[in-house]
Parts: sequence; C-alpha cells; structure tokens
Amino acid sequence: MIHVLAVITAKSGQRGRILEAFRANRPAVLAETGCIEYAAVVDAAVDSPIQTPIGEDCFMVIEKWATLADLEAHARSPHMRQYGERTREWVDRRVIHVLSAA
Repeated sequence: MIHVLAVITAKSGQRGRILEAFRANRPAVLAETGCIEYAAVVDAAVDSPIQTPIGEDCFMVIEKWATLADLEAHARSPHMRQYGERTREWVDRRVIHVLSAA
C-alpha cells in the first residue's frame, strides 16, 4: 500500500475555495482504481499542548492507494489535471510526501 500526505498552503484567504474544488473532485478520485482513502483535513478545534497547528491557510490531503501504479494513474487523470488548473492561482505551495509502511 502507498500512503500520500500532501500539504497544501493556499494563498491568503483562498483555502475555502480550494477545499470547495477538492470536495467537488473527490467522488471522481474515490472511484479510481486502487483508491482506498482520499480526504482533506484541517486543524482540529482543540486546545491541546500536543497539537502543532498547520494554520488557517493550510490543509492536508491524506491518501491511500493500493499500488504506486494506481497513484501514478491518479496523477495523470483528466479530473486531476482539471482540478490543478482550476486551483493553480489559489495555491501558494504544495508539498507531496509519498510513503510506504516501515
């Protein structure tokens, strides 16, 4: 199994617009071959010393894929290209971590 942690930093005030586009695109991703999990997450509203906030302009995408080939096909899919084009002007930075179990 392949795990992906994508850290998306939006331009100031644009996180909501990106998340709206993410939610619209999510059903197409979940229908892809090999997609096990695909979810956006933001800081939990907790007051805890164990939390390191990612901030109001950031969110993370947590993904699980059956195989690396499935992930690579996802990255090339037409709906992901459209999502990237639609959100490009709203994104400040994107860091993608592709991981496997230790």
